[in-house]
Amino acid sequence: QVQLVESGGGFVQTGGSLKLSCAASGRSFSTYAMGWYRQAPGKEREFVASINWNGAASYYADSVKGRFTIARDNAKNTEYLEMHSLKPEDTAVYYCKVGRFLRPSGEISSSMDTYWGPGTQVTVSS
Repeated sequence: QVQLVESGGGFVQTGGSLKLSCAASGRSFSTYAMGWYRQAPGKEREFVASINWNGAASYYADSVKGRFTIARDNAKNTEYLEMHSLKPEDTAVYYCKVGRFLRPSGEISSSMDTYWGPGTQVTVSS
């Protein structure tokens, strides 16, 4: 059974840093794209970052460029999101997503072979 589990969320002050992890189990995702999305209260889920299967290409939402870095370790079936210079508007539930295909925008195409984690809360105080 495929399972994605995020960790590393928490409460941080403005300007602080957090590192999220998403560990996958049940199968290898070494040939899949991996990414992060987030959903703030009252808002739609939005794309944050993604990385292709071998880590050679990464994509970011404009709102996080220069502050967030996505990485992956295929040997551990895990992806990461390092977040720096956090702002109150970064407050959201962060979800990892795994899928076969990346769109030109960097978003992971949703299909039957797409998986989501349950999410981890990130709260940035002002």
